[in-house]
Amino acid sequence: MRQVVLLRGVNIGPRNRVSMPQLREALADAGYADVVTYVQSGNVVVTSRKAPARVASDCRRAIAELFGLDVAVVVRTREELARVVARNPLGEVATDPKRYQVSFLDAKPPHDVVARLEALAAGSERFVAIGKELYAWHPSGVARSKLWAALAVQSLGVTATARNWTTVTKLLELAGG
Repeated sequence: MRQVVLLRGVNIGPRNRVSMPQLREALADAGYADVVTYVQSGNVVVTSRKAPARVASDCRRAIAELFGLDVAVVVRTREELARVVARNPLGEVATDPKRYQVSFLDAKPPHDVVARLEALAAGSERFVAIGKELYAWHPSGVARSKLWAALAVQSLGVTATARNWTTVTKLLELAGG
Protein backbone atom coordinates (compact mmCIF):
# COMPACT_ATOMS: atom_id res chain seq x y z
CA MET A 1 0.00 0.00 0.00
CA ARG A 2 1.36 3.43 -0.95
CA GLN A 3 1.50 5.89 1.93
CA VAL A 4 2.37 9.57 2.11
CA VAL A 5 4.49 10.67 5.06
CA LEU A 6 4.30 14.35 5.98
CA LEU A 7 6.92 15.78 8.33
CA ARG A 8 6.11 18.91 10.32
CA GLY A 9 8.49 21.85 10.31
CA VAL A 10 11.61 20.42 8.69
CA ASN A 11 14.14 22.23 6.52
CA ILE A 12 12.59 25.64 7.10
CA GLY A 13 15.52 27.95 7.61
CA PRO A 14 18.48 26.68 9.64
CA ARG A 15 16.56 24.56 12.15
CA ASN A 16 15.26 20.98 11.99
CA ARG A 17 17.50 20.04 9.09
CA VAL A 18 16.67 16.61 7.67
CA SER A 19 18.59 15.23 4.71
CA MET A 20 16.07 13.67 2.34
CA PRO A 21 18.65 11.29 0.78
CA GLN A 22 19.65 10.03 4.26
CA LEU A 23 16.00 9.68 5.25
CA ARG A 24 15.21 7.75 2.06
CA GLU A 25 18.11 5.39 2.76
CA ALA A 26 17.10 4.88 6.41
CA LEU A 27 13.50 4.10 5.46
CA ALA A 28 14.62 1.69 2.74
CA ASP A 29 16.92 0.00 5.28
CA ALA A 30 13.91 -0.26 7.65
CA GLY A 31 12.04 -2.29 5.03
CA TYR A 32 10.02 0.37 3.23
CA ALA A 33 9.88 -0.02 -0.56
CA ASP A 34 9.74 2.51 -3.38
CA VAL A 35 10.82 5.37 -1.08
CA VAL A 36 10.52 8.73 -2.87
CA THR A 37 10.84 12.25 -1.49
CA TYR A 38 9.36 15.41 -2.95
CA VAL A 39 11.08 18.76 -2.40
CA GLN A 40 13.04 19.32 0.79
CA SER A 41 10.14 20.20 3.08
CA GLY A 42 9.44 16.74 4.43
CA ASN A 43 7.31 14.82 1.96
CA VAL A 44 7.97 11.10 1.59
CA VAL A 45 6.05 8.42 -0.28
CA VAL A 46 6.62 4.78 0.68
CA THR A 47 5.17 1.35 0.02
CA SER A 48 4.37 -0.70 3.12
CA ARG A 49 1.78 -3.08 4.53
CA LYS A 50 2.20 -1.47 7.95
CA ALA A 51 -0.63 0.59 9.38
CA PRO A 52 -0.25 4.36 8.89
CA ALA A 53 0.25 4.90 12.64
CA ARG A 54 3.16 2.44 12.59
CA VAL A 55 4.66 4.14 9.52
CA ALA A 56 4.46 7.47 11.37
CA SER A 57 6.15 6.09 14.49
CA ASP A 58 8.87 4.36 12.42
CA CYS A 59 9.62 7.60 10.55
CA ARG A 60 9.65 9.64 13.75
CA ARG A 61 12.06 7.17 15.34
CA ALA A 62 14.34 7.14 12.26
CA ILE A 63 14.52 10.95 12.29
CA ALA A 64 15.30 10.98 16.02
CA GLU A 65 18.07 8.39 15.58
CA LEU A 66 19.60 9.92 12.44
CA PHE A 67 19.25 13.62 13.12
CA GLY A 68 18.55 13.92 16.85
CA LEU A 69 15.24 15.67 16.17
CA ASP A 70 11.76 15.07 17.51
CA VAL A 71 9.63 15.77 14.44
CA ALA A 72 5.88 15.30 14.26
CA VAL A 73 4.76 12.98 11.45
CA VAL A 74 1.33 12.63 9.84
CA VAL A 75 0.61 9.80 7.38
CA ARG A 76 -2.12 9.35 4.77
CA THR A 77 -2.68 6.33 2.57
CA ARG A 78 -2.87 6.92 -1.17
CA GLU A 79 -6.62 6.33 -0.97
CA GLU A 80 -7.04 8.88 1.83
CA LEU A 81 -5.04 11.46 -0.10
CA ALA A 82 -7.11 10.75 -3.22
CA ARG A 83 -10.25 11.55 -1.21
CA VAL A 84 -8.68 14.80 0.03
CA VAL A 85 -8.06 15.85 -3.59
CA ALA A 86 -11.46 14.66 -4.82
CA ARG A 87 -13.27 16.67 -2.11
CA ASN A 88 -11.51 19.91 -3.00
CA PRO A 89 -14.19 21.99 -1.24
CA LEU A 90 -12.63 25.30 -2.25
CA GLY A 91 -11.74 24.37 -5.82
CA GLU A 92 -14.19 26.84 -7.31
CA VAL A 93 -12.62 29.82 -5.51
CA ALA A 94 -9.00 28.71 -5.04
CA THR A 95 -7.44 29.80 -8.32
CA ASP A 96 -3.76 29.80 -7.26
CA PRO A 97 -2.58 26.39 -5.98
CA LYS A 98 0.32 27.97 -4.08
CA ARG A 99 -2.15 29.98 -1.94
CA TYR A 100 -4.48 27.05 -1.33
CA GLN A 101 -3.39 25.05 1.72
CA VAL A 102 -4.45 21.76 3.23
CA SER A 103 -3.52 21.08 6.84
CA PHE A 104 -3.27 17.37 7.57
CA LEU A 105 -4.08 16.46 11.17
CA ASP A 106 -3.45 13.31 13.18
CA ALA A 107 -6.96 13.51 14.67
CA LYS A 108 -10.17 15.43 14.12
CA PRO A 109 -9.83 18.88 15.73
CA PRO A 110 -12.06 19.97 18.62
CA HIS A 111 -15.20 21.93 17.60
CA ASP A 112 -14.08 25.05 19.46
CA VAL A 113 -10.80 25.09 17.50
CA VAL A 114 -12.67 24.82 14.19
CA ALA A 115 -15.02 27.65 15.22
CA ARG A 116 -12.05 29.85 16.18
CA LEU A 117 -10.37 29.19 12.82
CA GLU A 118 -13.57 29.87 10.87
CA ALA A 119 -13.85 33.23 12.63
CA LEU A 120 -10.30 34.17 11.58
CA ALA A 121 -10.98 33.87 7.84
CA ALA A 122 -10.95 37.52 6.77
CA GLY A 123 -12.05 39.20 3.55
CA SER A 124 -11.92 36.76 0.66
CA GLU A 125 -10.18 34.02 2.65
CA ARG A 126 -12.07 30.75 2.94
CA PHE A 127 -11.81 27.90 5.41
CA VAL A 128 -13.38 24.43 5.46
CA ALA A 129 -12.81 21.65 7.99
CA ILE A 130 -13.59 18.09 6.88
CA GLY A 131 -12.58 15.29 9.21
CA LYS A 132 -8.82 15.37 9.71
CA GLU A 133 -8.16 17.97 7.01
CA LEU A 134 -8.42 21.74 7.08
CA TYR A 135 -8.66 23.49 3.72
CA ALA A 136 -7.70 27.17 3.61
CA TRP A 137 -7.69 29.62 0.71
CA HIS A 138 -5.45 32.68 1.18
CA PRO A 139 -5.92 34.77 -2.00
CA SER A 140 -3.73 37.60 -0.67
CA GLY A 141 -1.04 35.23 0.60
CA VAL A 142 -0.17 34.06 4.08
CA ALA A 143 2.13 36.88 5.24
CA ARG A 144 -0.56 38.89 7.04
CA SER A 145 -3.21 36.22 7.39
CA LYS A 146 -4.44 35.66 10.94
CA LEU A 147 -6.00 32.41 9.74
CA TRP A 148 -2.66 31.14 8.44
CA ALA A 149 -0.89 32.25 11.63
CA ALA A 150 -3.37 30.21 13.68
CA LEU A 151 -3.00 27.18 11.40
CA ALA A 152 0.80 27.33 11.50
CA VAL A 153 1.19 27.22 15.29
CA GLN A 154 1.04 24.13 17.45
CA SER A 155 -2.07 25.20 19.39
CA LEU A 156 -4.73 23.30 17.44
CA GLY A 157 -4.96 20.56 20.04
CA VAL A 158 -3.79 18.01 17.44
CA THR A 159 -0.64 17.47 15.37
CA ALA A 160 -0.91 19.32 12.07
CA THR A 161 1.24 19.99 9.03
CA ALA A 162 0.20 21.99 5.96
CA ARG A 163 0.94 21.64 2.27
CA ASN A 164 -0.07 23.82 -0.65
CA TRP A 165 -2.34 22.38 -3.32
CA THR A 166 0.54 21.97 -5.78
CA THR A 167 2.34 19.73 -3.30
CA VAL A 168 -0.84 17.83 -2.38
CA THR A 169 -1.58 16.91 -5.98
CA LYS A 170 2.07 16.08 -6.74
CA LEU A 171 2.18 13.74 -3.73
CA LEU A 172 -0.94 11.98 -4.98
CA GLU A 173 0.70 11.59 -8.38
CA LEU A 174 3.85 10.15 -6.75
CA ALA A 175 1.70 7.75 -4.74
CA GLY A 176 0.17 6.43 -7.94
CA GLY A 177 -2.94 8.52 -8.09
